[in-house]
Amino acid sequence: MKQNKYILTFAAIAISVGFISCMDFEFDDPVSTLSINQVALEDEVYHGTADVLNYDVDITEAGFDKALNNLQTPLRQAKGGQYALRGGKEGNYPGEHAYQRQYSLGPDNYAQYATVPHYDFMYGTLQSTYDISAEFNPGPNSMYLMAKNAMVPLLNHPDIDSIPEMKAIYLLMFDYASQEIMDIHGAFPYFKFLSNWQEAPFTYDGVEAVYRAIIQHIHDIDRCLLHYDARPDWYKTKLQALMNENLEISKDKYTGQTGVKSWIRLANSLKLRIAIHCAKVIPDEAKKWAEEAIAGGVIESEDQEFALLESQLGFSHPLNMIWITWGDARLSASFESLLMSLQHPYVTGNMPLFKNNSARMINSKTGEVLEPNTRIVGLREGIHPGMGQSAASNPMLACSVFEKDDMFDAPLYIMKMSEVDFLRAEGALRGWNMGETAQFFYERGIRHGYIYDRNYTEAIDNYTTMMTDYMERKAPMPYTYHDPLGNVPDEPSTTKIGVKWDDADSPEMKLEKIITQKYIASFPYPNEAWVDLRRTGYPRLFPVLNADEGDGSLKYGDILRRAPFPNTDDASVSDIQATGLKALGGPDLQATRLWWDVEAPNF
Repeated sequence: MKQNKYILTFAAIAISVGFISCMDFEFDDPVSTLSINQVALEDEVYHGTADVLNYDVDITEAGFDKALNNLQTPLRQAKGGQYALRGGKEGNYPGEHAYQRQYSLGPDNYAQYATVPHYDFMYGTLQSTYDISAEFNPGPNSMYLMAKNAMVPLLNHPDIDSIPEMKAIYLLMFDYASQEIMDIHGAFPYFKFLSNWQEAPFTYDGVEAVYRAIIQHIHDIDRCLLHYDARPDWYKTKLQALMNENLEISKDKYTGQTGVKSWIRLANSLKLRIAIHCAKVIPDEAKKWAEEAIAGGVIESEDQEFALLESQLGFSHPLNMIWITWGDARLSASFESLLMSLQHPYVTGNMPLFKNNSARMINSKTGEVLEPNTRIVGLREGIHPGMGQSAASNPMLACSVFEKDDMFDAPLYIMKMSEVDFLRAEGALRGWNMGETAQFFYERGIRHGYIYDRNYTEAIDNYTTMMTDYMERKAPMPYTYHDPLGNVPDEPSTTKIGVKWDDADSPEMKLEKIITQKYIASFPYPNEAWVDLRRTGYPRLFPVLNADEGDGSLKYGDILRRAPFPNTDDASVSDIQATGLKALGGPDLQATRLWWDVEAPNF
């Protein structure tokens, strides 16, 4: 009876929708694509065929070949969607303009990794960090929309059910992208997007609904991929060739790993990330999800990481152009202060990640002169930027950038081993069964947290050598941020904890250590760092200047809780008023907290 219930439910949805339109094809009767085995699982909220994984069926070689032939265009498009996860546009490798709009003009600054030093851009102006304009806040209409448009035609294509592992993998990538964008804005039309809906109205969905859908999907994805072992040899051979040709974010084809086990690890690592996000709002369920993820297997080595590898694909990290050539970003003063307080290898030793000031800097109030190449200098977040993109016309451009060689082929991570270790450290601290102690994962996360390409042995050897002393640091070094231009007063470091793990520390101090080191290890990926800052309050960073210059909902000392909806067209505004605000759970303001961002103690 339950099977019939879900098929009838889908039939009702299909009648109301009429058809599902895809980018290069359309079919008028989605119900006809359902087989007797396409049944939603017990706890699943059913929305269509895109998230139904029909894996426990016999697939003939002829059926596989026919499906593969019919899927050539959707597969080619979906491959480009992987590049869009990190700033790729129109099926191309990640590029500077798209990456900048997705990260450098938004989350990079909200996480306080970087600061924008000038306000004049060819497509708008940026007066201060929280003074967000539509030009710099593309939201779901930017790279996420490109990833979605690339992947959902494949997910909705009737022939993809003959290659269910590929459907499971692309559903996982779609959900990964959805989790990222949801944590920026707090609501968007997730279920409509997944079904490839293309006509107004678009119903918005909130964080909780989407998180729960992703958790259910991961349950289904795991079951589908675990069934791979029962496949015949011909199927495994053809699927492996298909995966090697189309899946760019996995390291498998470079390490020689075959099969789908790495994708199971990615799915469970995403599940663990979501569980940690929910630790304060639904602690019992979060614990259950996290322990299920560990039992199913998560990323535990560098070979199992997921990333777009510039060294293999043949492109340079977009931040090289954005920071160094264009001069559109500089080191944040908060990050400078944190790294200097802890004497991190990124700012000490013989191969630091960040460079000293590039030009003479003169204090406008005292006349004090800082000669070129004297010290690492950051720029306060929220400061009113200057005009011009050279240090000669805009002295803010003399502030520190990273070493180009270190960033040139630094991976664009999707899921990094160190992130998973820090997630497990926090879970263990909360009393969840993570397989080892919080200290074990904390220390392993630090050791493997470097930014460098895993083949850059010189930098890694230097980093590893310095880690021995770094991890023994019991207290921060006294440090005061000093602006050599005199635009802001001196600011003592907000970092009050050391690095060394001490079982005698309070749970709160241990959490601060975990999140602080996770923050450093996450650079330059800002999304997870910004989530942690909002949900835990760590790491301790400088207040953002001119916070009231956003939409007026923030004051000095507040942090941006979300980026407002960027939509300005009449149809989208109508959808936001009809369902978006309800899904968000509050007004469309920068101060509105997301579902998991509860104002409550960490323990």
